[in-house]
Amino acid sequence: MAADLALVIFDCDGVLVDSEPISNAVLAASLTTAGLPTSADEAVQEYKGMLLSDIRARAEQLLGRPLPDGLLDDFEREREQAFRTSLQAVPGAREAVEAVQAAGVGVCVASQGKLQKTELTLTLAGLRDLFADEALFSAYQVPRGKPHPDLFWHAAAAMGAAPERCVVVEDTVIGVSAADAAGMRVIGYAAAEDPAALRAAGAAPVRSLAEVPAVLGLG
Repeated sequence: MAADLALVIFDCDGVLVDSEPISNAVLAASLTTAGLPTSADEAVQEYKGMLLSDIRARAEQLLGRPLPDGLLDDFEREREQAFRTSLQAVPGAREAVEAVQAAGVGVCVASQGKLQKTELTLTLAGLRDLFADEALFSAYQVPRGKPHPDLFWHAAAAMGAAPERCVVVEDTVIGVSAADAAGMRVIGYAAAEDPAALRAAGAAPVRSLAEVPAVLGLG
């Protein structure tokens, strides 16, 4: 992958920060309180990688009625409190980003979440210093989130890199599908995902972020 590599785009949740178990546990509790009994594992299966608007739509479909007003606002507040208590960086995240930077390749973050959430989680995980202010991107900045390619096209354009010279590191089928649709190569971080599913969506799966530099051809 090193040939003509200009930019590595990292997803945030589940790739750089270990936020998915926390988010899905809080979401499961919120939905259960709203009358839709949901386990943390079921939350992962149904909602992982989705925009909040898509989570609402899917939950209301399963529930058969609208969610209570303010439920997702409460979820975001409770999730932030949980992040502040226990959020950590994904093992090897700093080393992987620094290896890319040391090779003279650009880096950025493109997340389905809001910019404020990305800022918070990177800061809590001790990774915020790795990325310039102008290298953080959110699906809320584009018309369509993942699995559509809009976010990755936006990030690449802002960073001055052609899509074919970008590699995305993602951990969900939704994210891999978006990167593939954007015409970018994809590494699928499969620590908590089926590597076969990531491969089928178009990614080269890895089990550890320590593998990323070698897969990129950076050593």
